Amino acid sequence: MSDQDTNGLLPSDIKREWILKLEGETDPNFGCMPRDRPIEQYILNGVVNLDKPRGPTSHTVVDWVKKILKVNKTGHTGTLDPAVTGSLPVCISNATKVVQAILPAGKEYICVMRLHKSMPKEKVIQACKSLVGTISQRPPLKSAVVRKTRNRQIYYLDVLEIEDKDVLFQVGCEAGTYIRTLCVQI
Repeated sequence: MSDQDTNGLLPSDIKREWILKLEGETDPNFGCMPRDRPIEQYILNGVVNLDKPRGPTSHTVVDWVKKILKVNKTGHTGTLDPAVTGSLPVCISNATKVVQAILPAGKEYICVMRLHKSMPKEKVIQACKSLVGTISQRPPLKSAVVRKTRNRQIYYLDVLEIEDKDVLFQVGCEAGTYIRTLCVQI
């Protein structure tokens, strides 16, 4: 697939060819139809798509889910800063096995960035367009990782609205991209 075919898409959005190797049926002796499954099985194998509030860490929110559902294991699929609100998928018990597969997946964010002063719309859009592709980032001072510069891929960065100093944008990026650092780069 050429770069042109993947422009503006997260890796998970790229259409792939499916190859079916074998037709088959599930033996009812090794499971049950979804409509016959007890709710406890759904909980132990489920993912809660939680709207994380501003304030607590992702780890704290995952711990709350663990206590509320009275389960042994929970895990999230990517960290959101304490000051950030947004969708935080929380895997429960058996579903925590997929966390390591989802963590590196591309992410999409909708962000409001406040500029220091009003700027012409064209200048803001151009600054955003210039960051599509591979960028270098150093994690912010307040982060839980080693502060060394690393490269991250920005798949798309679209300005949705500009009102005075506030810029609403949508970004598709590689996992591990710091959006607040991206705002500084813009």
